[in-house]
This record gives sequence, C-alpha cells and structure tokens, in this order.
Amino acid sequence: MDTVQNLMEVQNVCKTFGQGDTAVKALSDVSFTLERGVFAAVTGESGSGKTTLLNVVGSLLKPDSGKVIVDGEDLSGMNDDELSVYRRRKVGFIFQNYNLIPVLTVEENIVLPMNLDSTEPDYPYLAELLRLTGLESKRRSFPHELSGGQQQRAAFVRALIHKPEIILADEPTGNLDTGNSREIISILKESVKKYNQALLLITHDLTIAAQADIVYQMRDGVLTKLENGVSAP
Repeated sequence: MDTVQNLMEVQNVCKTFGQGDTAVKALSDVSFTLERGVFAAVTGESGSGKTTLLNVVGSLLKPDSGKVIVDGEDLSGMNDDELSVYRRRKVGFIFQNYNLIPVLTVEENIVLPMNLDSTEPDYPYLAELLRLTGLESKRRSFPHELSGGQQQRAAFVRALIHKPEIILADEPTGNLDTGNSREIISILKESVKKYNQALLLITHDLTIAAQADIVYQMRDGVLTKLENGVSAP
C-alpha cells in the first residue's frame, strides 16, 4: 500500500436523488484528493450538495458512480461490516444535529464508538479534550441537560477521542458563539497537525474557511477548488 501523503482520493463521484422531472443531482462528477495533515473547507449555499459529499466520503451514502479510495482501498469494494469498521476506526464525524444518544451521559456518548470497537479510550486525552471544550463538569450529564453549544462540543470531543485519520465536520461551529468557534477550530487544526489527520469541513463562515489550507466551493453539485482561497470579511 502506498504510504505517501494522499489519504483520500475521490474520483468522478455522482449522486442523484429522485427520478425523472423531480431528480436532483446532488453531486456531479466530483473529484479531489485529501492529504494527511491538511485542513480542507467546503463552502456553498444550502442545498448545493455539501452534506451529501460528506456523507458519501464517510460511507453513510453510496454514490451512484465514481470511487472513494481511502489508503488505497476502494470503499465500493467493502461490505457493510467492513464499512462499519472504516467509519469507527478511520473517521471522526461531527454532525450538524449532534447525534448524541439521550440515555447516555456525555462521557458515555463520547467513548461509545470505541466501546463498540472493543478499544480502550485514552482517558488522559479525554480529560484534556473535556477541559479544552469546557465540559469537565458535564461529563456525567445527559444530553437534555446541556445547551445546544455544549451538545455540539460533546459531539466534537466524540469525533476526536479515537484520533481518527479523517475528520468530517458539518458546520461544527453552527451553535457556538464567536469565542467558542475560534477555540474549536484551533483545537481541530492542532489535532490535524499533531496526529497527521485530514480534515474536511463544511462551513458557511468565511472567516473559518479562510483558515483552511484548501478551500472548495460547491454549487449545484459541482465542486470547484478556489485557487486563491477565500478572504475573510
């Protein structure tokens, strides 16, 4: 297996929802590479296909055509069990709607993916992440006892706890104030460099996109690399 910096290759991926007159082409011949140690941002209007792209590369959705290759392995060649292992071990998801389990505490939600994989969490690292996100006093709390911003930060810690190779983030600062947003992006950037991860982040916030190493724009399912990045307002 090739051990060069390229971690993910997306080749000519297409995805359409619906049929006939109601068909919507969410992804149209999308191709890009994602290298280790790189923070890539995807901007674009709502409904342009950004979240669909994230779900396809995270194997939550299957493309109609094209390939997603991670570490030299084509995801389309994996069965459901292998895809589950891929998601648990290689990917850290930060969902826009948190996806926390109501009956589990903050700490139990965070370590659940590792428990499902029979992997022992790095508890000192967990304590560090809880401290950095201001959740130290909330580790025994349940999701309904948290604010929206606290739930978002818990989902953020869950995505990082197993030190995934790929971080997929869908508007990770959408429910945070400016100060907390800066802190979260700073932690993400530090994690990417420290653990040689790849970060693909969807955002409407141009100040966040401006911090990325690479910026893409999604428009009507077409992904375009912005050669000069974006300028923060």
